[in-house]
Order: sequence, then structure tokens, then C-alpha cells
Amino acid sequence: MTKITYLGHSCFKIEREGAQIVTDPFLTYNPLAAAKPDQLSPNLILVSHAHGDHMGDAASISQRTGAPVLAIFETAGRAAQAGAKTVGAGYGGTVSFDFGKVKLVPAWHSSSFGDEFQYAGNPCGFVIMFPDITIYDAGDTTVFGDMKLIAEVTPIDIALLPIGGHYTMGVDDAVKAVELLKPKVVIPMHYNTLPEIRQDPQEFKDKVESRLKTKVVILKPGESYTA
Repeated sequence: MTKITYLGHSCFKIEREGAQIVTDPFLTYNPLAAAKPDQLSPNLILVSHAHGDHMGDAASISQRTGAPVLAIFETAGRAAQAGAKTVGAGYGGTVSFDFGKVKLVPAWHSSSFGDEFQYAGNPCGFVIMFPDITIYDAGDTTVFGDMKLIAEVTPIDIALLPIGGHYTMGVDDAVKAVELLKPKVVIPMHYNTLPEIRQDPQEFKDKVESRLKTKVVILKPGESYTA
């Protein structure tokens, strides 16, 4: 059994048989966050890129728990400078853990940190492979054709997709992403945290489920889905 809890923005807690994975832990400065950093005890932290609303509390959680931050090599380097335990990898790299494997895949966005917008490597998404279920966390991205290839190589059971627009794909492009990925379930993320990414997730659900076979699960911060 895999339990996915939405903590707000792009942060999820994924629990599975003793493993706890936390993605993009933007909690301290997120007024909609459903948890505080010290309430999490992950075995692994996934950071899709170095922007503050994704790197967030990764270093402090890593320092407290010893959980490594898995990210693109340069992003991992930035997390290490902040005191985190890290694992840096590249696109297509697959890293093994006790629970299964995680592959880093491309995302179309940017990645920087600090007031001078210092380069921090390329953004990425993650394919999280448990023995009997595969989860795709797209990170911050627009829709792109190679999503189809990602899903052909490793069929996706559950996709976590941004729908906010402005900084990432919006509702209509996210529907196209679902068409390319063909997951069994999709959970929308990265919306409503800021005024410029205000979206109605019900619109996304209606458009997907009227055209495709994928089920859309809308989670409010703090709510969970079990697969």
C-alpha cells in the first residue's frame, strides 16, 4: 500500500512499507502548507530544482533526519553547501534505495538560487519505482513530447503534475501531458499558492475525465490518496 499525502504547492509525502519520501519541501514560508518541517521524518528528499519554493526546507530536514537529498548534480551541490546530505545524479540516472529506485528525467523550467540568481543545474522530474507501482513527479515544467517516451520506458501509475500556469504548464497543457503519459491516476499540484498561479483543479479534472481514461484525484493540503 502506498499513501500519498499532499502538503501543499509541490510537496508530497509518499509512504510505503517503512519508507517515507518527501518531494520539494516548501513548508516554512508556504502559508498553505499542511505540515511543519520538524513533523517530517523522511528516508529520502527529492528536490526538482533550486528555486526557493522547491528547495525550501530540504537542507534543514536532511540535517535533522540524515535523509539524503536526491537532485541534479549541481542542485545537490547547492543543497550540500546548505548542510544537507546529498546524492547528485543526471538525466536518465537511476539510483537504488531499499524501497526501490528513482530515475531523474528532464523538465522544462529553470533552476537558480539567491538574489543574484546563481545557476544551480537543470531542473528535473522523478520517476519513483516501487516493486508494484510507479509514480512520476513532473516537477516544474511545461508539457513536452518526451513525456510520451518517459511513460513508454516506464509505464506510469500515478502522475503528479503542475497545473498553475504562469511558471509552469496550465490546465490545458496539463491535460495534454496526461494524454502523453497515460497514467492511471493524476494528482494536480503547484497551483493556488500565489495569485498568479490561481487555478480551479475541478476544471482540470472535468477536462481530463471527459476525454481520457485517467482518474483525477484532487487533494487539499493535508489530504491523502492511497493506492
